[in-house]
Amino acid sequence: MKQNLLLTLLFILSMKSFSQDSKLSLEMHYPLTMGQNFISKNYDGIIDVGGKFRFSELKNINIGASLNGGILSNNTNDNNGNQDFRVNSYLIQPRIFSELKIESVPKIRPFVGIGYTFMVFKATGTNNGFDVSASNSTESGINANFGVAYDITSKIFLDLQFDYVKLNVDNEVPKTAFNTNVNLLKVGLGLRL
Repeated sequence: MKQNLLLTLLFILSMKSFSQDSKLSLEMHYPLTMGQNFISKNYDGIIDVGGKFRFSELKNINIGASLNGGILSNNTNDNNGNQDFRVNSYLIQPRIFSELKIESVPKIRPFVGIGYTFMVFKATGTNNGFDVSASNSTESGINANFGVAYDITSKIFLDLQFDYVKLNVDNEVPKTAFNTNVNLLKVGLGLRL
C-alpha cells in the first residue's frame, strides 16, 4: 500500500516536471451536511479530498474529470450504554465538470459537474447488545455539483461547492425526499500541481 502511494506521488510530481501549465489540481474540503434528510439529521462531516484533471480547454471553458472521496460519521452513544455504535459513510464521487474562465475577473472560476456518488456505510459497535458490524450497505445515485473557486495565488485556491445526490433506494425503503436526497456543502482549499 505504501509503495502504491509513493509511486502515485512520484507519477504526479513527474507529470508536473514535464508540463509548464499543469491541468491537475488537488483539493481538501470540510463537508457540511444540509437539508431535511437522513444524512443531515444523523451524520457529521469529517473530510473530503479530491482531484481534478482538465483534459480539454475551449475559449473560455475548461472541461475535465474529477474524483472525490469523503467520510461522514454517525456516532451514537446514549448514557445508559444500550446504544454504542458508529456508522461511517465513505463517499466516492466520480464526475465530469466544466469550469468557466471569466476574463474580467480571472481569479474567480465558477464550475458545474455531473456524476455519480457511491455511499458505503460501515457500522461498528453494539445496539441494544447486538453487534452491528455486519450491517454494512452501499447506496448510490446521480450527483449534481456546482461551485466557485477563488485563486489566492497562481497555485493555491479556495473553493466552495454544493453537491446534490439523488440516491436509488431499494423497495424496502420508502422513496421519500428524506431517504433519497443528500445535500453537502464543501468548503476547501486546493493546490494546482
